[in-house]
Amino acid sequence: MSEDLVNDIKNAVSVINDPHMGVSIVEMGIVQDIIVNNDEAKLIIKPTNPGCMSIVRIAADAKTAAENVDGINKVEIQVEGHAMADSINEMLNK
Repeated sequence: MSEDLVNDIKNAVSVINDPHMGVSIVEMGIVQDIIVNNDEAKLIIKPTNPGCMSIVRIAADAKTAAENVDGINKVEIQVEGHAMADSINEMLNK
């Protein structure tokens, strides 16, 4: 079941494009991992640039897309490799 949810989340976030490249964040490897435990998901997101100004928008859009997947009730976003990762994670996961 959780493998199906991982695939559903991957499909949901794959429509989100990097605003600078116009390519899916899944295809670009920005979505590093998707972990599902029961009805909770964790997405690990790593921008291609540690100073990327668009990562907050990308991560927020990914969180919203994942939250809309049937069977998922809570989504945590973990941004890694960004200069402001701690602040971004705190803001997105309130």
